Amino acid sequence: MSRSTRIERYRNIGIMAHIDAGKTTLTERVLFFTGRIHATGEVHDGTTELDWLPQEKKRGITITSAATTAFWTPTHGRAAGTPHRVNILDTPGHVDFTIEVERSLRVLDGAVAVFDASQGVEPQSEAVWRQADRYGVPRIAFLNKMDKVGADFDMSVTSIEERLGARPVAVQLPLGEGPEFRGLVDLVRMRAVLFEGEEGRYLDDQPVPPEAREQAELYRQRLIEAAADVDAGVLEKFVEGRLDEVTAEDLERALRAGTLSRTLVPVLCGSAFKKKGVQMLLDAIVNYLPAPSDLPSVEGCVPGKEERVSRPASDAGPPAALAFKLMNDKAVGSIVFLRVYSGTLRAGTVLLNPVTGKRERVGRLMFMHANRREEVAEVYAGDICAALGLKGVRTGDTLSDPEAPVVLESLGVMEPVVQLAVEARSPAELTKLEEGLHRLAAEDPSLRVGVDPESGQVLLSGMGELHLEVVVDRLLTEYGVEARVGQPKVAYRDTLRRKVRQEYRHVRQTGGPGQYAHVVLDVGPAPRGAGLVFVDDTRGGSIPKELVPAIQKGVAGAMDRGVRDGIPLVDVEVRLVDGGTHVKDSTPQAFSMAGSLALQEAVKRAGLLALEPVMEVEVTTPEEYLGDVLGDLAARRGRVQGMEARGPARVVSARVPMASLFGYVTGLRGRTQGRAQASMRLGAYEPVPEALQSLPAEARA
Repeated sequence: MSRSTRIERYRNIGIMAHIDAGKTTLTERVLFFTGRIHATGEVHDGTTELDWLPQEKKRGITITSAATTAFWTPTHGRAAGTPHRVNILDTPGHVDFTIEVERSLRVLDGAVAVFDASQGVEPQSEAVWRQADRYGVPRIAFLNKMDKVGADFDMSVTSIEERLGARPVAVQLPLGEGPEFRGLVDLVRMRAVLFEGEEGRYLDDQPVPPEAREQAELYRQRLIEAAADVDAGVLEKFVEGRLDEVTAEDLERALRAGTLSRTLVPVLCGSAFKKKGVQMLLDAIVNYLPAPSDLPSVEGCVPGKEERVSRPASDAGPPAALAFKLMNDKAVGSIVFLRVYSGTLRAGTVLLNPVTGKRERVGRLMFMHANRREEVAEVYAGDICAALGLKGVRTGDTLSDPEAPVVLESLGVMEPVVQLAVEARSPAELTKLEEGLHRLAAEDPSLRVGVDPESGQVLLSGMGELHLEVVVDRLLTEYGVEARVGQPKVAYRDTLRRKVRQEYRHVRQTGGPGQYAHVVLDVGPAPRGAGLVFVDDTRGGSIPKELVPAIQKGVAGAMDRGVRDGIPLVDVEVRLVDGGTHVKDSTPQAFSMAGSLALQEAVKRAGLLALEPVMEVEVTTPEEYLGDVLGDLAARRGRVQGMEARGPARVVSARVPMASLFGYVTGLRGRTQGRAQASMRLGAYEPVPEALQSLPAEARA
């Protein structure tokens, strides 16, 4: 069996944006126009294809990324008339579920960034843009809701440039804004598209209306200038003043090159809800975003070696795939989502998981449409698929040919900011609770599960109130767990105030073989975000090199457990400067214990500095409520970073401790009669003010 679509005709894309910008609505329209579905559902009705979790339908938001596949044949451009396979991941916009965006962008080749045309770049838009920057994902922008009151094309384009540091290039110009939005000008072809009704019908290849001609000429000149920076042919015509000789083919070639190199961001516009501009966006996805074969070969490390190897996007090479998502299904068990980077996978293939060192047999292979499955016999390089039978695989693991193993780059680590306690109501419920949490934690790497050492309660740590609320809801509805749930609390961290030298001897005699370990450590604070920095500075073999990893392991374990109230210790530098051994009693276990206890003693002398998560908050409010909003932020220990006008509204940017933000959005709505809205994302962990350092955690708000 051979592939039905050549890899050059694949587009693996994600739809990403701030919450309520219209990502899921846009995806729904894409599925409609590609023939994947025959009637569109609505987010507010809970009837969309990709928001399939009960919690998504109830709340009207996307919680988990959903995969689907569609086929599109462009009407215009370099790929006109050729069917293309478009694999789509629809991602959440809420900050609490940013791990879903992270793991999607890790495996995608391109993305569509959706913006509310009345708001421009919003906080979570900026966050997901930075995530895409980290993984080098080429993007195009879609200014949605052009029919909304307050829609402003120029403001939105400018905000992309100023807030994201990108170079947006308009390839379309709206004809009218807000309720007057009636069509657009295709600046590449210099022709107009006029919309008819609200079912996606349009009149193509129309002359540009006279009243829009001057503005369209100005924007087309800007488009040519941007194209000249990335294409020698356009540059030559531009320098020689032959602008009228720049063809649509010239501009499409330049736009594709600029998008792939991430020097340009083509900007399109429309209204997904009214089905306006979606077909043109699909043309742009195919014409401007990359195929897997357009990108450099994926690179990874050979297990146990420093050697790096590449895996080209070829069906003939050794198989290499990344597990980027897990999903539990009651009917079939654990479903592992894979991005295949090279080679061909068939049902029954045996692959190596270099992270665990174990071999895994692929049971069945499937393409997913939300939570529905289409079984296939084999998949190829460039495919995004799902597999059954991979029992020991976790998110971020690589699966590769046992004869040519490779470890691909995994996912970024998410630090939780909110914590709550969960307690089973009976011993019978405890088993269900443990099973449910085990499965949910395997699905969601941003969910941490621990145990309170004093109360024995299960502690859930996550990315926000909503994140943990959804987890608890799923425990109840999917796993039938009856549990008592505590109030959310801030996930604090501790670090050290000063540097100290700590000597520690661990000596234990039990009648048989003893334990002896002597270590001298310089312990102090490390730069914020560094984690554990461990350096071996011993000289003359005072401690054999094979025992040093045991000391580091002991130190790391003590940091994870924490020294005060089970709060993890972070950003610590430990230098092993001296020590000693016993000829018989010095074992790795003894030195691990010595490292752990030495750190605990050092902390008592160095002093602890409490760190708290500080959120970047953006509040959009009518001007008459600005004073109330600013006063409330100040009362919550907020620091205003800036204010700007956005139409008739005012936008306030502030940094506010997470401890002061529980219930903030509900209070804001009541304070402003529901007219203000707020969004937030994690900024950084910062020291708790000195006046609050000695207070219990629950009293620091």
